Amino acid sequence: MRKTVALFLSSCVISTIAGLPAALAGANITVDVGNGEILSQEDAFQRWYPASTTKLMTAYVAFRMIESGQVTLDTPIKITALAAKQPPSKMGYKVGSELTLDNALKIMLVKSTNDIAMAVGETLGGSADKFSMLMNEEARRLGMYGSHFVNPNGLHSDDHYTTARDMAILTLQLRREFPQYAHYFDIEAIDYGGKKPQPDLNALIGRFQGADGMKTGFVCPSGYNLIGSATRNGRTIVTVVFGELKLTTRATKAAELLAKGFDTRDTGTTIDALRPYGAPTRDVAVNMRPTVCPKEVSGSDTWDGKDLEGHIVQGSPYMNRMDHEPAVEKVALLPAKINSLGMEMNRIPIPMPRPDRSSLTDASSALKAVN
Repeated sequence: MRKTVALFLSSCVISTIAGLPAALAGANITVDVGNGEILSQEDAFQRWYPASTTKLMTAYVAFRMIESGQVTLDTPIKITALAAKQPPSKMGYKVGSELTLDNALKIMLVKSTNDIAMAVGETLGGSADKFSMLMNEEARRLGMYGSHFVNPNGLHSDDHYTTARDMAILTLQLRREFPQYAHYFDIEAIDYGGKKPQPDLNALIGRFQGADGMKTGFVCPSGYNLIGSATRNGRTIVTVVFGELKLTTRATKAAELLAKGFDTRDTGTTIDALRPYGAPTRDVAVNMRPTVCPKEVSGSDTWDGKDLEGHIVQGSPYMNRMDHEPAVEKVALLPAKINSLGMEMNRIPIPMPRPDRSSLTDASSALKAVN
């Protein structure tokens, strides 16, 4: 009998680690930005895959570099071959195209494009790997000791992980350290010259009273993630929601936690004082793929602003339909660089270096000697 119970408990632990329905779905934390007070939490130290919420750290590193004078919002961000190869969501700009850091941040945070995030990382860091090192340095400095980043866009890697507690710390720092850049996180839509403007993937914007940020994320192993913020009567609250099963429920869950957060005070616990808790398995990332994408369907972190809205509003007493057309910000590439022949510089093939003739002679002599 005891052996049977032990086997049952063991299978439960394995299911939890694998991200099956028994897993710790719904890790979250809600915090008051002003005093760091924790208003609610659930499995805040459970390791999770951040998906595109990673782009908040990419933005944070960029803001730090701007403030230190290393770059400006006008710094050209170049689309490299590696950036162009990133899977969707992406802009699809051709290799060699350039846009300002300002426009890159807007596109990256609203449309959640993986190619632009990679281009930002490569341009600012010198390479994606070097930029990831900067991300991890900032994570350590901020005390995000449950996080590790390997890329600037959040595409899945088993070595790319975080916790709800850590992402709350990052979000608090973004709000406190860089209030001058807060507008990047509540843009309602961008016009990039497509058929229609791209609405912000964060469905809280324009639908939850006071919503003013921050970022969504989705890959099959992570489930649907959302980091939301809202300000009412001078009080700003952030919530981190990881591992929801649907595009709609991550918004309704975040709205519920934010609404209840505004009704909560004096819990006696701050995020700075919070100590790790949870089962030992918290240091193994929950993998939601078997639950969220059981048929190997890639899923989607995109919507057109119409199909989803009714489902969100109907599913939450805290959400309302957007009562106006989304305010649109225009973004565009920088003009192509033209040479004296009228050709775009980025369309000219890079010539391969010709081998030195003396080296060819030496190689030929060496081959004859061998033969």
